[in-house]
Amino acid sequence: MKIIYTAHAEVTGGRDGHARSSDGALDVQLGRPKEFGGGAKPGTNPEQLFAAGYAACFESAVRYVAGQRKVAIQQSSVKAAVGIGPREQGGFGLEVELRVSLPGVDRAVAEDLVKTAHEQICPYSNATRGNVPVKVSVE
Repeated sequence: MKIIYTAHAEVTGGRDGHARSSDGALDVQLGRPKEFGGGAKPGTNPEQLFAAGYAACFESAVRYVAGQRKVAIQQSSVKAAVGIGPREQGGFGLEVELRVSLPGVDRAVAEDLVKTAHEQICPYSNATRGNVPVKVSVE
């Protein structure tokens, strides 16, 4: 694989800390969700960041496939849900749900675009395959 871009970020303080990308474009306070004993300190969390990153990447992958197939997409969105919880084997694991909206695109065509994006194009899907359960659907 030939790397064409590498993102760099530094976190201090873990889930209750601060995250900043090397170029300063990302500069956020982190805070644990109340379900993990947080709530006193406002801030985003790794699961929200992962959900936003996966959704953005996946929508771009769908648009890429649509472009390759000459399917016009006027509007689209991806809603991502990232769950975290204890695994039977110990430690914690993630699960992901992606719900794709492609108004004006025939449902069968939309489902095929989403399937191809998930199975072949999106690097997040490629990275999670076999490691994280990912459910993908068209709304």
